[in-house]
Amino acid sequence: MEAQKKEKVLITGGAGFLGSVITGHLLEKGFEVTVLDNLMYGQKSLFQYASNDNFNFIYGDARNKQLLERVVPKFDVIIPLAAIVGMPACDLKPLEAVSTNRDAVFLINEVRRADQKLIYPNTNSGYGTKSGDVFCTEETPLDPISLYGTTKCEAEKYLLEQSRIKPAITLRLATVFGLSPRMRTDLLVNDFVYKAMQDGYIIIYEKDFKRNFIHIKDVARAFEHCIINFDTMKGNAYNVGLDDANLSKAELAEKVKGYIPKFETVYMEFGKDPDKRNYIVSNKKIMATGFNPIYSIDYGIKELMKGYSILLKNDPYKNL
Repeated sequence: MEAQKKEKVLITGGAGFLGSVITGHLLEKGFEVTVLDNLMYGQKSLFQYASNDNFNFIYGDARNKQLLERVVPKFDVIIPLAAIVGMPACDLKPLEAVSTNRDAVFLINEVRRADQKLIYPNTNSGYGTKSGDVFCTEETPLDPISLYGTTKCEAEKYLLEQSRIKPAITLRLATVFGLSPRMRTDLLVNDFVYKAMQDGYIIIYEKDFKRNFIHIKDVARAFEHCIINFDTMKGNAYNVGLDDANLSKAELAEKVKGYIPKFETVYMEFGKDPDKRNYIVSNKKIMATGFNPIYSIDYGIKELMKGYSILLKNDPYKNL
């Protein structure tokens, strides 16, 4: 898409881990981007975009119907990112999780026009506790094991059911890794590298449980790809991950150890991880549309090591 066309994009929850990177990427590509966010964590992740003429910010709540009715019609593209993210946070605030992760998406779809593009981020954690031996495709039944996964999958189901009237695309994102202005260290790759540098060791339960992974920059590229190819992709769900990164926890730990040799991994044969997700994922459907991830796990580990050398307050290289 040529930059001068400048489609107008609204991102709810755009000050978060994903949103602050997606915002920057779309601005670089010539889109006009407005973020609507209630800044519930006091984050300042959007400061760097304030001088960009194509960036705007609206302070508000994505669950406010009157606000959405006033704001949503002004845009060509809607990306509903606002969410209570992850199993622990949703379990801590279950009512907020349902109203933000699910009901706010219903509301956005209700107030938008049929000619507005909507691209919704689901999570491939909705595949739940599959065997880890068989590839999950977009036809695999969703089986979320947490309130977080359930609310996200319910929102996706609704959007796809309504897509004949108001077209949408849903992206089932793999476990994201990489740096963001609104940093998260709890995501698996980010967490392993952090523990390697900060603590020098990690205790891993159920080491053979597998996940798929995707760099945050590739997530931003995937949203751009969907905006550009909306007419041929609409009405569908797509897995978004690295096909060569269906890794077990043990395999991931060994990758990190390759860069941080003093990283000690302790595999516990007894004991359980409360997160039971175990699945491998096929990303061939979105790749058939012309999208290919370009950032590897190795790229992410090296990037994270540099980033954490800034974040960590003690000697960042003590365990290298």
